[in-house]
Amino acid sequence: MRPQPLEAIRPAPPAPSRHVIFTFDDITWDAAQRRGMNFSQDQILLGLMDDPAVERLLVSNRPRSAPVVAIKDRIRRPVPFPETERCRLRQPLRLRRDDPTRVAALRRHYGTWEQRLRRAAEEFDMERPAIVTSQAFVAGFCEFEWAGPVTYVAIDDFSAHPSYRRWREGYLEAFAEISRRRRRLIAVSNAIVDKVDPQGPSLLLPNAVDPELWGARPEVPGWLTALPGPRLLYVGTLDSRLDVEASLGVARAWPEGSVVIIGPLEDGAHLAPLLAEPNVHHHGAVRHSEVPAVVAGADACLIPHHRTDLTVAMSPLKLYEYLAAGRPVAVTDLEPMSGIAGPVFRVPPAGDFRPAVAAALEAGPMAEPERRRFIERNAWPSRRAEALEFALRR
Repeated sequence: MRPQPLEAIRPAPPAPSRHVIFTFDDITWDAAQRRGMNFSQDQILLGLMDDPAVERLLVSNRPRSAPVVAIKDRIRRPVPFPETERCRLRQPLRLRRDDPTRVAALRRHYGTWEQRLRRAAEEFDMERPAIVTSQAFVAGFCEFEWAGPVTYVAIDDFSAHPSYRRWREGYLEAFAEISRRRRRLIAVSNAIVDKVDPQGPSLLLPNAVDPELWGARPEVPGWLTALPGPRLLYVGTLDSRLDVEASLGVARAWPEGSVVIIGPLEDGAHLAPLLAEPNVHHHGAVRHSEVPAVVAGADACLIPHHRTDLTVAMSPLKLYEYLAAGRPVAVTDLEPMSGIAGPVFRVPPAGDFRPAVAAALEAGPMAEPERRRFIERNAWPSRRAEALEFALRR
């Protein structure tokens, strides 16, 4: 008998799910748009919206309080969702503003939420849709016997997040259910994989950058070039994760220069000693589309973080963005920061940042070919293609 071609005897790859339901964690389409669609759950959603193999896509915002929606959406119109025949947005409403905090109440609440989601899927003529969710309570507490594969996209360890302290027990129980149900896990760090302890398939998916946004050479804003150099930059949420003592040491070591911190001030008391320094400048938050221009104006960038359960579980988006702009970086040596190639100068947790900053300033910016290679190696299109292949195959 004539042997068959290799292609004829090789098992066919699993067919991907044609119908998909995507749910955000604690945000909405409007909030994701306003922050720049720059996190992994946002990018996975963009990939689903662009994938022609996905014939139907139902996107669900986080549940919102109906009275709050009536007031807030009238004051500020949400960013419209590009609805099509194949793509819809769902906004679940409820009376209460926040999720319940007791585990039993969370189970009941998300059991009701699932039944409403199932009806919405039936109205959209969806057949065993794959579930891709960034909400641990959805991934852990919903049964989904009517759906296809369920994938939890973990962008943070919310059980360790100070803002979600009231739900810590709920998150830990949801993680245990995700593991028990052998649900798929896409996580931005090994620490999250260890915390969830998945018994099903898992994929490590670090953050990345938008090659179109970061590939250009933007003009540095005038307010930044007016500050004396060296300009040492930190961009991010300003809260207790920032090592104020290390930052103070840097500001006082370069009194002729400028330490520029950009981002929403969420813990003013914690940052007060640093903000009192004469050469420390707080500019406030900027739109994500403006971040490349700001980073391009820095002589060196900083990530002075405390070592906490939260920071060891993060994927350092700001480190990828600093390097995409070609800037040298001084960072606290946490596990998620390791293995990222480039001019990165590491400091032990609670260590002295001054030698690393001096080394970064001496190294200077990356050469343009090296910068572009970094962007190519760490671009969102390839990351999200990997995530979709993992989440949608049956």
